[in-house]
Amino acid sequence: MLRPRIIPCLLIHKGGLVKTVRFAEPKYVGDPVNAIKIFNEKEADELIVVDIDASAQGREPNERLISQFAVECRMPLCYGGGIRTAEQAKRIIGLGVEKISLSAAAFELPGLVSEAAREIGSQSVVVVLDVRKNRSGAYEVFTHNGTKSTGLDPVTAARQAEERGAGEIVVNSIDQDGMMKGYDLDLARTVRQATRLPVTVLGGAGKLDDLAALVRTCGVVGAAAGSLFVFKGAYKAVLINYPNAAQKDTIIAAATR
Repeated sequence: MLRPRIIPCLLIHKGGLVKTVRFAEPKYVGDPVNAIKIFNEKEADELIVVDIDASAQGREPNERLISQFAVECRMPLCYGGGIRTAEQAKRIIGLGVEKISLSAAAFELPGLVSEAAREIGSQSVVVVLDVRKNRSGAYEVFTHNGTKSTGLDPVTAARQAEERGAGEIVVNSIDQDGMMKGYDLDLARTVRQATRLPVTVLGGAGKLDDLAALVRTCGVVGAAAGSLFVFKGAYKAVLINYPNAAQKDTIIAAATR
């Protein structure tokens, strides 16, 4: 039986673990390998790791670092950042990563989603939609850390990804990123209703109730978060955390309400 997944998302910048606010001002918060070890102990459902430098700087994925993550990680691991060929995707899967995520390349190289799906299987290909409201107030998908417009709305982008063979959609709210004031539930609902693929939602979670609100709104989705699982308390002390079994059950139960 499918159930909601609760997924930490780790951002890598210059080899370190960082957190951003609206995709800007990356703040160093620690060693990503140490964070992975802690999430292992807390039995996280999955883990997303994104190198936010790779695509923006036009460089290839750091396979040595990815291999290190994969060796340490005891949960399904999704890696994103700098992947522009099906061969790169295949090599990364070969390192022990379960899924690769495509953002900028999914739009700049539309054939890549199909090629990667043929090479490693649709279930291992995730397309990320980084979304914010444009000047007219409409949702629009951006790439390169939110600096480059695709001209696409998230519904069109999600349907294109599905048609091309992606196995999952991640929708990430740029406007909510790092704000810790709750998900953009309208955006989440819109994308969830636009596709038959599994959807993971990222951007804005600040408390466990936000995860439950997302699950109540969208049903079986991935509830992903960065700041929520890295910071603790009003002063945002750095403390890796994750819901315990009872808390997870409460969040998951929201899907049936």
